[in-house]
Amino acid sequence: MSAVTIKPGAMRLADWRAIWRGAAVKTDPGARAGVEASAQAVQALLASGRAVYGVNTGFGKLAQTRIGADELGELQTRLILSHAAGTGDAAPEAAVRLMMALKIASLGRGASGVRWQTVQALQALLDAGVTPVIPAQGSVGASGDLAPLSHMTAALIGVGEAVFQGQRMPAGKALAKAGLKPVTLGPKEGLALINGTQFSTALALAGLFEAETGLQAALVAGAMSVEAAKGSAAPFDARIHALRGHRGQIAAAAAIRALLDGSAILKSHEDCGKVQDPYCLRCQPQVTGAALDVLRQAAASLLIESNAVTDNPLIFSDAPGDPQAISGGNFHAEPVAFAADMIALAVCETGSISERRTALLTDPALSGLPAFLTPAPGLNSGFMIAQVTAAALVSENKQRAMPASVDSIPTSANQEDHVSMAAHGARRLLEMTRNLHAVVGVELLAAAQGMDFHAPLKSSARLEAAKAALRAKVPRLEDDRYFAPDMAAAAELVASGALADAAGRDAIPDVEAA
Repeated sequence: MSAVTIKPGAMRLADWRAIWRGAAVKTDPGARAGVEASAQAVQALLASGRAVYGVNTGFGKLAQTRIGADELGELQTRLILSHAAGTGDAAPEAAVRLMMALKIASLGRGASGVRWQTVQALQALLDAGVTPVIPAQGSVGASGDLAPLSHMTAALIGVGEAVFQGQRMPAGKALAKAGLKPVTLGPKEGLALINGTQFSTALALAGLFEAETGLQAALVAGAMSVEAAKGSAAPFDARIHALRGHRGQIAAAAAIRALLDGSAILKSHEDCGKVQDPYCLRCQPQVTGAALDVLRQAAASLLIESNAVTDNPLIFSDAPGDPQAISGGNFHAEPVAFAADMIALAVCETGSISERRTALLTDPALSGLPAFLTPAPGLNSGFMIAQVTAAALVSENKQRAMPASVDSIPTSANQEDHVSMAAHGARRLLEMTRNLHAVVGVELLAAAQGMDFHAPLKSSARLEAAKAALRAKVPRLEDDRYFAPDMAAAAELVASGALADAAGRDAIPDVEAA
């Protein structure tokens, strides 16, 4: 995988997706001039004797306390030590890497007052494979993700823990093993590093990318379910969807048409007399397409946020000789919280309708297939409990889909009296998408089993390729066998993107296309 160059303010979703998937990161040296000008502006502000929040004052409710010039460096160090107060399990290493890249992109805009060498220090951690251990709980999403980003910054100064070469160890030891030295923070730098939305944004982006993978696989599995149930292709007629006009719906219907194109199974029952299929088959474009639209809207918000400067105060040096530090509220992660809630809803509904298709296929009264998709019902239970597991996971996701953004609790002696809960909203997404991948994996197994009952009739070339990808991992179910490995293999086929690859990505929409 090619390295991604961080170009502050000009990153694409594809760049962040590649970093999430493990691509190396490089920082565009063209950002250096702006960063250094911002650091020089901080020095000019200090020389002017003005009080600048977080530079020569205390923090939060203590902003009225002036700090002496000889204590400015110590102020930043103590900020990190006191704010590294997270708890819970460590955030996934891939998400931490993405968070660090997002922080570089934000600092690289040249409005945070940090030195270029501090930006390079973050880059050096990424280059060396030193990943700070970030307790995943403790952020309320304003004033930024203070606790998680403090744990990241603590590793920079040699405090806390980090993972290096697969081993968790004290951060100072990890730096030494990697040939790196702890950073000595300058004025404003600790605040710039910990004030921002990068933890929430990283987890929301990760959730977005995994939701996209699940939705794409659901389109393939859903088309296979149409084949297994000998459903009608009429509901996917382009004219129906054009009359409604939603772009996601139109795209989902087009994908299903392309996936079914050339199917002998479909051709075999054109005159069967069936008038209408259940909604889980017939309304796939309306449901999965609506989820696609929601993911695209969330993607648009997160792309803006990923290119944003979200610390406080912001440093402006555009007026020669008159630098300014302006306090605002870009650290408030409400846009990320809304996006995370939207992703959660899309994940929940994509899985919900997928499970309904599995339930249909296992019910002989609805599918016309053998009960629970086993050739010998009674002696064999077939897919009976696989469907129960899918139902359990869907209900878990329903409980987790409650919006996080509607919650708020005052902090910091009521100075920070309204917060976003973006970190909560984003943190749940990876578990929700794992559930989604498993649910779609069960549908994939059931649909492939149903299609096999129609042999020697073949489906389309695309769906036969998708089924072959599954059959390379999981054989057809004849008599009952230990089923958990089959389900795990199918979920991995979904999560890895291999199912969509097999069916042909040229037929399947993504969250970037409008």
